[in-house]
Amino acid sequence: MSAFFAFLHHVAAFALVAAIVVEFVLIRQPIDAANARRLALADMGVGISAGVALLVGLLRVIYFEKGAAFYLHNAAFIAKMALFVAVALLSIYPTLKFLSWRKGRIDAAAVPAIRRILHLELVGVVLILLCAALMARGVGFLG
Repeated sequence: MSAFFAFLHHVAAFALVAAIVVEFVLIRQPIDAANARRLALADMGVGISAGVALLVGLLRVIYFEKGAAFYLHNAAFIAKMALFVAVALLSIYPTLKFLSWRKGRIDAAAVPAIRRILHLELVGVVLILLCAALMARGVGFLG
């Protein structure tokens, strides 16, 4: 069962990266009604994959792997969770814009800020993956 949850966690993480990359590609194109719908769908993929990664990850912490005590005393895990929250907070602005664009209120002036945010989200996810690798090897254990 542990291996299956690890698999789900990894699939969700890869889906999250893919969905953010899709958003990044779409935001580089002219924003019309069709592209606004595609951006909203890609953003839904970001939300769903992040939710699955969080839920499955928390189940792994509580019920599988090394146990909650190990993770809650590991600086890499704490950094990973803090980065996850930071990326989630960063994603709010693009999500709100994409939803408003679907309703026909396209704001082209917001595109440069959204591009910067998507860059930051990708950097955040890469750092999350680094923290995961460190954590899995016991780096950051606070004793």
